[in-house]
Amino acid sequence: MKIDYRLYLVTDRRAIKGKSLAEAVEEAILGGCTMVQLREKNITIREFYQLAKEIKQITDYYQIPFMINDCLDVALAVKADGIHIGQKDMPVKVVKEMIPQDMLLGVSVTNEEEALMAEKYGVDYLGIGAVFPTKTKMDADFVPISKLCDIRKSVKIPIVAIGGITAENVSLLSKTQIDGIAVSSAILAKNDIKSAADELKNNYYYIGGLCCLTKYEY
Repeated sequence: MKIDYRLYLVTDRRAIKGKSLAEAVEEAILGGCTMVQLREKNITIREFYQLAKEIKQITDYYQIPFMINDCLDVALAVKADGIHIGQKDMPVKVVKEMIPQDMLLGVSVTNEEEALMAEKYGVDYLGIGAVFPTKTKMDADFVPISKLCDIRKSVKIPIVAIGGITAENVSLLSKTQIDGIAVSSAILAKNDIKSAADELKNNYYYIGGLCCLTKYEY
């Protein structure tokens, strides 16, 4: 399965102005987002499940991967393409054993030790950050670009940088050889979501050296 990690949208309804989450996600996809992760805090599991069903219809239509943040039961219930977990969630080894073989598993890491352990247990990609200051996740650990590069050298699986990335600072990641960038407010907080995604993706293409379309292909 070819996975395009280049512009990975992580949802946050709090950032959206005057649109539903579904409308915002569709506009982001039309602007060039290549993956979508449903990450919504402070809602019930039932509400999260309903949102997941709604967003999956959109991602299925546009044939891009749909990921669920943290909630394994919801990911399995809606037959999401994958699940993304953090270091404080269920252990990677346990999650890997519970999900279908064709379900993607992403894991957030902040150092080489965590990255190597995740790779050992067969995760599909790593989310690394926050690489820049971010208001989306106030408790996020800071991962300087030098450490991001160290992690890149230590593992062979795809990695996605996350945290405070904008069209203005994405060029600072140009020499890191990462596979993608994950963004939220840089797209969803804009009045013209489609244009914001398009600008970010164009800037991303421009700096070059970041693209890897096929999982495990280097």
